[in-house]
Amino acid sequence: MQRKFITNLALLLFLNLLVKPFWIFGIDRSVQNLVGAEEYGFYFSLLNFSFLFNILLDFGITNFNNRNIARHHQLLQKHFSGILSLRIILAVVYLIITLSVGLAAGYDGRQMLFLGVLAGNQFLASLILYLRSNISGLLMFRTDSLISVLDRGLMILICGLLLWTNLGGGEFHISWFVLAQTAAYLFTALVALLIVIRKSGFRRMQWNPVFSRMILKQSFPFAVLFLLMSFYNRIDSVLLERLIPGIEGARASGIYALAFRLLDAASQIAFLFAVLLLPLFSRMLRRKEPVNEILRLSFTLLFTSGIALAASTSFFSYELMDLFYHEHVAESAGVFQILIWCFVPIATTYVFGTLLTANGNLLQLNVMAAVGMLLNLALNFILIPRFQALGAATASLITQGITAGIQLWIAVRILRIRADYAYLLRLFLYAGLTVLIAWGMRFSGLPWGYAMGLAMLSGVVLAFVLGLIRPRALWLIVRAGREVGEEV
Repeated sequence: MQRKFITNLALLLFLNLLVKPFWIFGIDRSVQNLVGAEEYGFYFSLLNFSFLFNILLDFGITNFNNRNIARHHQLLQKHFSGILSLRIILAVVYLIITLSVGLAAGYDGRQMLFLGVLAGNQFLASLILYLRSNISGLLMFRTDSLISVLDRGLMILICGLLLWTNLGGGEFHISWFVLAQTAAYLFTALVALLIVIRKSGFRRMQWNPVFSRMILKQSFPFAVLFLLMSFYNRIDSVLLERLIPGIEGARASGIYALAFRLLDAASQIAFLFAVLLLPLFSRMLRRKEPVNEILRLSFTLLFTSGIALAASTSFFSYELMDLFYHEHVAESAGVFQILIWCFVPIATTYVFGTLLTANGNLLQLNVMAAVGMLLNLALNFILIPRFQALGAATASLITQGITAGIQLWIAVRILRIRADYAYLLRLFLYAGLTVLIAWGMRFSGLPWGYAMGLAMLSGVVLAFVLGLIRPRALWLIVRAGREVGEEV
């Protein structure tokens, strides 16, 4: 299992590092620079609002399905038709509730129009994730890796033509950006659907009320968890736009989006670990195989890379924002300096939260998420009116840190993971030295790009020097790893 994890992680990372950074820093950044902070903040706030009730589209079915298909492949043929029918009904419920709450929140006509299209995009994105859960649950990781970048690749093509050719007449509107996402999601969903149909032997959709109730009942804990985590992960920009009156709210949300972009890019890479780890953990736990090696390897890789990234970039936040954006550089730099440190607890969550999900500890995770939601809301209501985007970033960092710590503690206690104090000491030493080196590079007198690059490289080298990552062990694992066939 460890060899399988490393081999497919390498492919998944390669494809996503090839496509998604270009999307985030080439396309998404260019769009924000062209349309301005207020217009992009308008879009970003509505995008995150559409995420709040996203769970109604899925109801935890994707995680439940990924875990079940990984354990019992034969369930794909049995469940696919009924789940697909159920998801269409849930999509109608999601659309009605999202638009109704949008009206109650006081959104105007233009906001409601955008929210409707973004809600449709959320349905397509959620459908893709469900279809991918079947593909990855069958351990078809190579196919899943290709599907994972198809939508972004198509968006790059469409938006690139509009941004850098004369097709747009020298203009670019935020509505084009949203519709490009619609087209890309729709095509990707059709491709993934055809693959799953071929593997499942699907013939026609069947609505079975008894089966739907059973699926909803079993997936309900996953749904509650996703809903609670969506609120404390996505509510920041919505509250910025709502709590700060007038156009200043949209501007504050736009500034937050500027700083959020690099964190979002890093988090998407960390999310790839969870995509692979959930079916692997699920199968290994069912077979009572030890998960300690993969758990430690994945956590070490994410923790060390997270500390190196956060330390090296936070000391050069102004230069980074000035490089990427044309306006609000100083404000976004301050927000970024806080927000980028969220990556460390987010990465921790993707490892230990995924392990607990695979082990079925949904009650404990839901209590944790409820604490996180209430804490985040309280902090945002206190900090946003006074500090605006800086307050939202601070609330996010505190919430992510506390919830990640709770998940780590739950995993250690329930799964009886033995503490390796020598390993923990090396982790703390690594974090302290990496921050110290990055701080020294800030005042080294070198050009900032070289200084930041050296700080990041030093973090990587230090992980090897302290024995946190063993190059020979990694090389032997990759070398011994056999090609993973498309298992059915």
